[in-house]
Amino acid sequence: MNRVLLSEQAPVHSLATYKRFVGKGIRDLVGRALPPEKRSAETITRCFDRMIADYGEHHLVKTRRYDGAAELVSGLRAAGVKLAVFSNKSHDLTGQIVESLFGPGDFDLVMGAKPSVPLKPDPTVALLISDSLGVAPGRIVFLGDSGLDMLTANAAGMIAVGAAWGFRTRDELVQHGATVVLDHPLELLGLLEPRG
Repeated sequence: MNRVLLSEQAPVHSLATYKRFVGKGIRDLVGRALPPEKRSAETITRCFDRMIADYGEHHLVKTRRYDGAAELVSGLRAAGVKLAVFSNKSHDLTGQIVESLFGPGDFDLVMGAKPSVPLKPDPTVALLISDSLGVAPGRIVFLGDSGLDMLTANAAGMIAVGAAWGFRTRDELVQHGATVVLDHPLELLGLLEPRG
């Protein structure tokens, strides 16, 4: 986004600021990153198009799995748990990122943003995922790292589990309805084990 802002002779932002900006899709990010005087519909569309092109070329430059994420996915697959990814990033980029970071077939379904469906926190896509997997919403653990994810999970009637290792704070996750907040991915496996 900073490269796009520089091309518009607009001020750039820090990583900490972007952590507050992201979550509601790239178009929203563009609107928030631009200074108020440059937020015309035409400028937002031009910068959105540039951002999509730039991110398409660089989306894996600093993107990596969180420690323990691969082991979590392997453990869940071994337990026969159906897995899906749901992101407000574009559908194509979400698919590319997931395929690059995990093995093909690790997830039963990968859903990113499409023009025809609303973004999180609207529960529409979460419920489509539930239907596609054949699992009732109340039996789905929605693991997310933002308040937006927790709102989506609760709106869909899913179990909202916060990932404190993500890019937002534990307090945000709790304030937005997390049932439980985990500090490490492998803690989720412990929650799924039978207790005796």
